[in-house]
Amino acid sequence: MQFLSIVGQESTKEKLISLVSQNRLSHALLFLGKEGSGSLELAIALAQYVVCEKNKSGNPNQEHSLFGDAPLLPKEYLNDSCGACPSCKKAAEHIHPDIHYSFPTISTVDKAKSSDFIVEWRNFLNQTPFGNAYDWIQSLSSENKQGNITTYECEDILRKLNLKSFESGYKILIQWMPEYLGNEGNKLLKMIEEPPPNTLFIFVAEDESRIISTILSRTQLIKINRLENEEVEQWLIEKHNVPVTKARNIASLAQGNLREASQILNQGDDDWNELLREWLNAILRNGPAAQVKWIEEISKQGREKHKQFIGYFIHLLGTALHENIMGTSEGANKTEVDFAQRLNKLAAPEQLEAIVKELDRATYYIERNANPKMLFMALSIKIYHIIKDKSVISIN
Repeated sequence: MQFLSIVGQESTKEKLISLVSQNRLSHALLFLGKEGSGSLELAIALAQYVVCEKNKSGNPNQEHSLFGDAPLLPKEYLNDSCGACPSCKKAAEHIHPDIHYSFPTISTVDKAKSSDFIVEWRNFLNQTPFGNAYDWIQSLSSENKQGNITTYECEDILRKLNLKSFESGYKILIQWMPEYLGNEGNKLLKMIEEPPPNTLFIFVAEDESRIISTILSRTQLIKINRLENEEVEQWLIEKHNVPVTKARNIASLAQGNLREASQILNQGDDDWNELLREWLNAILRNGPAAQVKWIEEISKQGREKHKQFIGYFIHLLGTALHENIMGTSEGANKTEVDFAQRLNKLAAPEQLEAIVKELDRATYYIERNANPKMLFMALSIKIYHIIKDKSVISIN
């Protein structure tokens, strides 16, 4: 994967290239970015950039290093991997012998480690480039199994990185989702602190608070920002031939998340507007029996559709707030503007903001497999009280 194929993130690409070319790259990096921001793609592109034969970074006969202990790289150093040399081709297919991957696994084999699932991993990267940990675990098993980075995986990492490099002169580990690494991760500390020559660790994470502190304190942080809506819109138009108006609407809902944009595009026939109208009517007009019936129906949908529906509601609330404060609804279609105006008649801005907070909290619990019936029933009660009682205090 080349940097030029990655959506947006221009400043991050320039920073990474600058760090390498000026020999200021730490041997342990933490790429920290929200779901769908392209963090894993950036890590893979950096690894390919390092092993590329044309830019000379991977040639052990060159008298330079990535880590600041030798002269600067030559001026002809490329701004991207060439994409054509044997090393680039292997890296792009995720089969380069000096680029190792580590990721959560499930216990379908004894002493599970990443190498046991490498074929599935390559398929996942090719078919679901912006997938999250849930997508990955589900691709391995239809059951509700929990992913884990095991102690056997840590031992395997140590073994691989203690070997000599095969081709490039460098050994690179890309560990995706170190949040799944428990105290067994302490096995890696000595190697992270005192790695073999020309060894590069790239940790790719979404939630800094879930990474063990001993790993966190030993890495150079590279923050990956959310994409701009315009960048997602352009990606949809150029990559997927989506009409401009539809691309703008999807980008507005996705809020910088390419995974979410892909999900909305693939399931674009869902009528969230009508579903939301039914819910609000059940809450505010039709009573408990209608609420129970609506909750029964939506509970049959999957977790991803629950998130999309709530994301759509948040989007409409944001449109309503923008309409109320600025007097415009930029980027919204006629149906959304009509709904936003009705929401403004229904509740004051403070109440709309309180509902957004409750919906954000609900999304958090959906991601952690909350019972959908209990979650939507609780939401229904909270929304009723926020609107009817003009309460902006969350009901616990």
